[in-house]
Amino acid sequence: MYLDVLRSTCFSCVHSVISSGIIFWGNSSRSEEIFKIPKRIIRTIMNSSKNASCRQLFKELNILPIQSQYVFSILLFVIKNKDQFLFNSQEHKINTMQTSSLYLPSANLAIYQEGVYYSGIKIYNHLATAIKDLSGDKNKFKLALKR
Repeated sequence: MYLDVLRSTCFSCVHSVISSGIIFWGNSSRSEEIFKIPKRIIRTIMNSSKNASCRQLFKELNILPIQSQYVFSILLFVIKNKDQFLFNSQEHKINTMQTSSLYLPSANLAIYQEGVYYSGIKIYNHLATAIKDLSGDKNKFKLALKR
């Protein structure tokens, strides 16, 4: 009961604020400082030491770490805006193993490569084919990603 209240408070006060717009600021140079805030809060909630690993603590509370939330948000952006992306099968007429992957355009600018569009393509292409196949059903896709 006590942990449920603290978890809900963490979600409503901290996690929701940090998660808003994460796809735009999550790759910035200052994001590392912000990513540490939930770890401190989780350690406080679970009464752990400052140096304790948070991996298991996040699992126990069933909360996605902010880095995972960043990846999750980018992938949801890609799925919601799928019509803005080209698949390799559309760009190249040769049938290969990568036809279900998104086409990664060549880019020289670091600011473009660190942006949502380019990062989204790279992250999506690293997904397992079984998860990519679920991208037509957003709910099943979300569940598979969270697992």
